[in-house]
Amino acid sequence: MNPKLLQPGGSIRNFSVLLSPTPRGARLARLLATEQLRVWGLPLDPAQLVVAELANNAATHGRVPGRNFRLLLYVVGETLRIEVTDTRGDRLPHVRSARPAEESGRGLTLVAALADRWGVTPGLPPRKTVWAELTVPARESPRPDRPCSGPTCAPYEPPTGEKEPRQAPPLPPAGQTHSAE
Repeated sequence: MNPKLLQPGGSIRNFSVLLSPTPRGARLARLLATEQLRVWGLPLDPAQLVVAELANNAATHGRVPGRNFRLLLYVVGETLRIEVTDTRGDRLPHVRSARPAEESGRGLTLVAALADRWGVTPGLPPRKTVWAELTVPARESPRPDRPCSGPTCAPYEPPTGEKEPRQAPPLPPAGQTHSAE
């Protein structure tokens, strides 16, 4: 596993990881994406559902033994782009109508309903990338004129030099020790 993260101050935030094309790899993709979205301060839904569907499709339909799939998340402005690249470029996904009794076949229908845009991009053989884009709220920094909670919202007050009532006594100067009375 090799996650990469650009510094939060950068204009493009990204996260990339290679995972095994197994149910466990698909589950790990969702968990890692969820944690990364938390770190970035972005809403988890519907992004974690889109990641789960795309990763599950890569593990189910894009599986080639010994070849991993890649999950890539990046944010540019107010757009979160989710990409899942697998090594089955010969099997392009398509939305299909599943009958009510069928237990599978609705993944891309969910992605189409949840994402603002989605599509498939052929890559260098044998790869393909299935992607989805979601509009996310721009991350705001706290403004002093707005009420908010938490230590990061408190205005800075320089120390006054007075000790708080429960503060520990000062340490003796270097080289001196306390008496054992």
